Amino acid sequence: MDAPELLSGAEVVTSKLLYALGYHVRTSDLTMPAYIYRSLMGRAKAIIDIRRHNSNFCAEHFLEMCRRQVERAIADGPIAYGEDVGTALKAASALLERVGLDASAVDRYPHEFSGGQRQRIGVARALALQPRLIVCDEPVSALDVSVQAQILNLLKGLQDELGLTYVFISHDLSVIRQISDRIAVMYLGRIMEVGDSEALFTGPNHPYTEALLSAVPSVDGEPRVRIRLEGEIPSPANPPSGCVFRTRCPKATEVCAKIAPPLESAGAGHDVACYHWRD
Repeated sequence: MDAPELLSGAEVVTSKLLYALGYHVRTSDLTMPAYIYRSLMGRAKAIIDIRRHNSNFCAEHFLEMCRRQVERAIADGPIAYGEDVGTALKAASALLERVGLDASAVDRYPHEFSGGQRQRIGVARALALQPRLIVCDEPVSALDVSVQAQILNLLKGLQDELGLTYVFISHDLSVIRQISDRIAVMYLGRIMEVGDSEALFTGPNHPYTEALLSAVPSVDGEPRVRIRLEGEIPSPANPPSGCVFRTRCPKATEVCAKIAPPLESAGAGHDVACYHWRD
């Protein structure tokens, strides 16, 4: 940047910066006053840093990758952050081996792989930017039980090896129990209960958690009383007042309709959002 630009208070902002901020533009360059530029640059740097160190891995990654060869699909992230293309492609080959696939698969397309293999490719893509945290959104929901176990073992092995943190989203409670250290039970976007995995499974406090766990098949042969919730699930766009679970809760009273219950401690590291959890 030369002196006239600095004196005029104008600096060049590229479309890449605006893309990082969530603005999709096609113009090659835009100009704006320096103070706005500095503010945007601060936000962009923070967003870029967050995105680089937090990856997303979900069951739909196949749809994102289906038009690209596996090697390029894995390398796209590092290349977007400025890594040399050759280096990124070489790292992609190594990542395929790390997740249990043959490096010779780099030239193949995702539709040529099985469901379990595609999930391994999704894991490789998530690892490409060397993240500290990975969001796993229903990563094994479309797989059969045996392949689910393989992917979960892969994720746990990588977690131990690389010190990763997972935010694991699933409706399958058996999968959640297998991989999670702590669990947050949500209903209509609100946390009902949160606690250590074993404590929550063996001693649930919220009526919704109790109902969910009652539906899990027993593996020890002991009969389990099923708690069946009555009524329809409310619309997330128009949730009930107060506690969002109250319209289906067997313990609901008038107070539940007035104010949403806050999370309160139910023991060490165990919190519950319910006025009647002690009942």
